[in-house]
Amino acid sequence: MTLTPVTEIRDPVHGYIKITEAERDIIDTPFVQRLRRIHQLAGAYMVYPGAVHTRFDHVTGAMHVAGQIADALSLWIDLSPDAIQEIRLAALLHDVGHGPFSHTFEEVLADKTAITHEDISQRIIVETSIRDVLSHHGFSPKKMSAFAIGKQSTKPPFMNEIIAGGLSADIMDYLLRDSYFTGVEYGKVDVQRVIDSLRVAEKHLALDNAALYAFEALLLARYEMFKAVYFHRTVRAAELMLVKSMNLAEEALHLTDLSDLDDYLEMTDERILHDLISLDPAGPAQKEARQLAIDFRDRRLVKCVFEQLVQRKDRVVEQLFERSRMREQVILDIAEKAKVDRKQIYLDVPTTPSVPYTSTRQALTSIKVVYGEGKGSAQRNVPLSELPLVGSIAGYMDILRIYTTAEHRAAVEKATAHLFSDGGYMTKISV
Repeated sequence: MTLTPVTEIRDPVHGYIKITEAERDIIDTPFVQRLRRIHQLAGAYMVYPGAVHTRFDHVTGAMHVAGQIADALSLWIDLSPDAIQEIRLAALLHDVGHGPFSHTFEEVLADKTAITHEDISQRIIVETSIRDVLSHHGFSPKKMSAFAIGKQSTKPPFMNEIIAGGLSADIMDYLLRDSYFTGVEYGKVDVQRVIDSLRVAEKHLALDNAALYAFEALLLARYEMFKAVYFHRTVRAAELMLVKSMNLAEEALHLTDLSDLDDYLEMTDERILHDLISLDPAGPAQKEARQLAIDFRDRRLVKCVFEQLVQRKDRVVEQLFERSRMREQVILDIAEKAKVDRKQIYLDVPTTPSVPYTSTRQALTSIKVVYGEGKGSAQRNVPLSELPLVGSIAGYMDILRIYTTAEHRAAVEKATAHLFSDGGYMTKISV
């Protein structure tokens, strides 16, 4: 097989992205086309008006970057055109299962089910027309479904790591893309330097020692993007309202009933927002869900009255972030103190590893580094702690925030300040 382009896409981040016949046929399937109608950053456009890019933009960009990585590695190892095509297709399909409003819908899935967007991606690849296209071009749908989420056991680890992990095409595209469309500077890193310096050592992705600084810049850029964009307090306000609206509407709209994948085709941002706004307000849950959706649409967002960066240094903090019962108690305590309905109070504890996971979903603690070339080369695992700046941010990036409506802002802010002062919750949360 030769990777002969049959068409191309003009991308604002990468320039011209060349498309092979197999890629074109996958792109033309309804499930990939559906990604054009899902925002990459959910409600971030409420804060950054330019952030209207889509999952479609991202998956085609990730495919392009994955191809660049594969091409760079093929200078050092034997990588067939078939293998390169599989890598590109896996990157193209890695987000095909994302629901409306991307990761925001995943919060709804987590509340109601044990399903993730990766599980849905695998189903879509093996149960829809994508399966037929892959088979037609000589690729196993079952193997590609695992490869698309970086879990193909028959592939050497470095191939999975191109799709998911600290050096993945996914990260390299979304940092550049999200930075471009939000207009912030944090994600503008020299990914080409990283790509050109990638090697394979003991079947894993490795990096030439001379490019360690570029890798460190990549991880720092990711950290800054989470703080400035993904976990921005107003972005999270919009997303909290969407999550609550979708949760309240579950009985009426059955959003997490994924038994029929054809129905999933219709689950796009605008369609779900329309359905939420069109709910019959007869029942209290549907009335509240409808009003939240209207307020989201009209940008009448809840207000942040308390924010604290925390670290998981004791079990109390761990429970706060992992146990819904403890979070509910915090809400009830604030509501009682402020004398407002607990429905008017939102507690948000977004959390993510400050450095990415590996393809096996383990915390990234080290990176393979190659020193020199040819027979005189050496390699070793470099702990992230040896990279001064990255070592300083290793762990979890946890943010505790309290939100309420504009009407109750003063009362809830006062109650929260009292409860989280010395002698209250603040004694249980290490700063």
